[in-house]
Amino acid sequence: MADNIDDDEADDKNNDNNDDAYNTCNNDEINEEIVQEYERAVIFRLGRVKQGGAVGPGIFFLLPCVDTFKSVDLRTFSYDIPPQEILTKDSVTVAVDAVFYARIFDPTMSVIKVSDAQSSTKLLAATTLRNILGTKALTEVLSDREHISKSMEETLDAATHPWGVKVERVEVKDVRLPVQMQRAMAAEAESAREARAKVIAAEGEMKASRALKEAADIISESPSALQLRYLQTLNTIAAEKNSTIIFPVPVDIITAFAKK
Repeated sequence: MADNIDDDEADDKNNDNNDDAYNTCNNDEINEEIVQEYERAVIFRLGRVKQGGAVGPGIFFLLPCVDTFKSVDLRTFSYDIPPQEILTKDSVTVAVDAVFYARIFDPTMSVIKVSDAQSSTKLLAATTLRNILGTKALTEVLSDREHISKSMEETLDAATHPWGVKVERVEVKDVRLPVQMQRAMAAEAESAREARAKVIAAEGEMKASRALKEAADIISESPSALQLRYLQTLNTIAAEKNSTIIFPVPVDIITAFAKK
């Protein structure tokens, strides 16, 4: 009974291997195969990679019961990295998701060095995102996305190069913070804005006081300037079409009555 089970498992394994690579033992004639412009074919002759590397695009020939081949897609593929729960350097939990674009530049290496180049690259991308963001503080994650994307691209490209995969671009899509952290950051930003507004208002009052002091000094040097200022004020009031009547009284007269 155990021997039958082992035989079945061996048959299943052989069937899986046959699905991955095209077998030419179906007939005794030379087989003709065609790969598209964006594909290359890696040919195995008696289990060894045929000299000359991958072939294609176009037509090629296979020897029966000797050659097998596997086609490789060279087009750029993209992958949305699922949101990753990451603990930043300053102990803040954030959810970050990203996207990356990559392509296979060496079909032979992508077949013989890794079982599934695309799936392996996708899994490595998620791990790399967690590792890199784990070394960053929250402010860096929020404000320095370009540098993080570039660092992740270089790390991924170096790791996947032996597999024949070239990482072309990595982008951090979204950074989601906990609700409590969002409220705390909003309160902090509002307080900072109010503090800046008070400083600006104080600076404005100081400049206005200096200007009034300079104007008072200039008017005090000429008594007629004060009278002209009275007339200018009356002209301004009259332009508003109101019923208020103002009679300017010199301060010296009030001072004289006060002494008596």
